[in-house]
Amino acid sequence: MSVPLLDLNRQNTALHDELAGAFERVLRSGHFILGTEVEAFEKECAAFLGAKHTIAVSSGTDAILVALMALGIGPGDEVICPTFTFFATAGCVARVGATPVFADADPVTFNLDPTDAARRITPRTKAIIPVHLFGQSAEMEPLLALAKERSLAVIEDAAQSFGARHRGRACGTMGDAGAFSFFPSKNLGGFGDGGLVATNRDDLADRVRLLRTHGAKPKYYHKLVGGNFRLDALQCALLRVKLPHLTAYSAARQRNAAAYDAHLSRLPGVARADTPGAPAARLVVPVALPHNDHIWNQYTLRVTGAGRRDALKQHLMAHGIGCEIYYPVPMHRQECFAQCAPANLPVAERLAGEVVSVPIYPELTDAEARETAAGIASFLQ
Repeated sequence: MSVPLLDLNRQNTALHDELAGAFERVLRSGHFILGTEVEAFEKECAAFLGAKHTIAVSSGTDAILVALMALGIGPGDEVICPTFTFFATAGCVARVGATPVFADADPVTFNLDPTDAARRITPRTKAIIPVHLFGQSAEMEPLLALAKERSLAVIEDAAQSFGARHRGRACGTMGDAGAFSFFPSKNLGGFGDGGLVATNRDDLADRVRLLRTHGAKPKYYHKLVGGNFRLDALQCALLRVKLPHLTAYSAARQRNAAAYDAHLSRLPGVARADTPGAPAARLVVPVALPHNDHIWNQYTLRVTGAGRRDALKQHLMAHGIGCEIYYPVPMHRQECFAQCAPANLPVAERLAGEVVSVPIYPELTDAEARETAAGIASFLQ
């Protein structure tokens, strides 16, 4: 049986009539940039997240970028961010002229290690960007306490965690700003690029809205040098169709993760990521910490032993089972950041050589989950 890593059509075709109706509504309106559809979507997102303000923008990357701009971060500043993450986090720091300072990962959740982040703060540090990676919240209490103590801004990169929670609070609403992505593969996936900034600060929301439209207010009178970070009305109309289903989508992902746990935990040489012997196991399965509501954007395994991760990936693909490596090269090893100070980041480097993600999307069938687990089991034999 072939098992795709992700099948967007299963979700989207089930909503065909509603999506077509949303498209027709926007087509008839003749209003395609910002406007009532965008405003309605922003209000619905704010209610879902429990945020005072949400501002729709052109992508998840631009959400991080405009948040940095709104906070006035630029040349001469340093920003602490994880090295084990997608490029956009550090890339946006560099784009505003600041310097990304890379911190190591927590081996259980893959997220930013608060202790290592604290060690890397200097007088030039202006912000911390924790990433809620793979759908699970970073440990926010120590990071928020650190930020308060050192007068640092906190931008949550919640691109993979729209709907995830930490001790009852929505990811992306705990710091100064949260950045979300609606890239098609995300838990709330759009039909192209799209993003969102969430904040409970009135001043920051005002600056983000101003920067979203070239810093102009009123039109043609520019208070700031901003950008074109606007989101199309059509994207918002289509996302409004999917937003009411997000809780059910997340529940399905959680069921799939539980199914993998049940199948894989019985195999010899397999350990949970939070057990003391996990680093010595042949295969390490991910865990949802009890105080987190993990929404499983990815189900990411660790395969120990030199070359074993790549061998498992080849084995699964040979059996028609989709899988992908998120992420094979940590940020401090990227060529474009060669000028950054060298850092000792052993956990991230080990993760980059061990991780592989398997299908977890909501529409994955029980049979497909069993097939994936069986493929992993046959590799471990």
